Amino acid sequence: MSARLSEGAKALVVRLDSFGDVLLAGPAVRAVAAHHGPVTMLCGPRGADAARMLPGVEDVLVWEAPWEGFAPPPVVPADIAGLVERLRNGAYGTALILTSFHQSPLPTALLLRLAGIGRIGADSADHPGRLLDVRHRRLPGRHEAEAAVDTAAAMGFTPPPGDDGRLRVLPPPDTSALTGNGPYVVLHPGASAPARAWSPHRCAEAVTLLADAGHRVVVTGGPRERALTGYVSGTAAVDLGGRTGPRTLAGVLRMADVVVSANTGPAHLAAAVGTPVVSLFAPVVPAERWAPYGVPAILLGDQSAPCADTRALVCPVPGHPCLDEVTGQDVVRAVHKLVQEERS
Repeated sequence: MSARLSEGAKALVVRLDSFGDVLLAGPAVRAVAAHHGPVTMLCGPRGADAARMLPGVEDVLVWEAPWEGFAPPPVVPADIAGLVERLRNGAYGTALILTSFHQSPLPTALLLRLAGIGRIGADSADHPGRLLDVRHRRLPGRHEAEAAVDTAAAMGFTPPPGDDGRLRVLPPPDTSALTGNGPYVVLHPGASAPARAWSPHRCAEAVTLLADAGHRVVVTGGPRERALTGYVSGTAAVDLGGRTGPRTLAGVLRMADVVVSANTGPAHLAAAVGTPVVSLFAPVVPAERWAPYGVPAILLGDQSAPCADTRALVCPVPGHPCLDEVTGQDVVRAVHKLVQEERS
């Protein structure tokens, strides 16, 4: 069945993992919406706020899957039955399941099939039996955002004319009351996993050196990171730790000259609002798949370190050398390079 033949049927897009992963699904979501109108997204609790920010999304269903996340919940039959019932009541005619290269879409596909969804597609390395109507196999070397669009296209959901394929979010609010007037650089010291985080003392060093070089610096972080952002900010930066929800953070990042961040959600949010990124990128996952997408970016960190491609949550190498050998001065040089490129 082509996408055109299925027009009019409600469409579901599934991405069950993190905030950044859902942002990377945005171009594929727009492709589905171009054929079906606004879609429903099924997301985990960590990704739901990102889904609500994506153009083309009308509704968001939140469900925590027992096969996703750092601490997945137990398998509860009543919980799974409840999700199947919600999906059945939604009367979705087609569903696109998006996963990372190391994840299987098949547990999700089984639930969608039980819910009566008629046409299901996904990227799958495993034989899907009757669980998928469209089985796509990703091309090597594709970024996660590109791989998601490829999977959508395999179902017939090609991007709309003029769509450049970059990440996007709905227009964020004006945040000048938080940041103050004038240009600034954002440094986001936190990360979703310790293996991806630059050490606090390195972050504090970078803040001081950026301020010494004439930059206003804004430090961002979540409610649980206030101690971290306070330490990193010192007396040299504006500390917004715990003061920005997702949409407000998007506004702060949008007006920055450059965002300095580990490979974590705010780096992808910066890309979604068009801001260049200095990416402190631990190679526990490959940069070709997870680097900031569609904006000028400089990657710092040893991409050939022993931890490469381990997907480790905690650094397996003493001293965290892949990132902690990056200095504050390295960050200052990278920021200056991106600022000059933007102004030239």
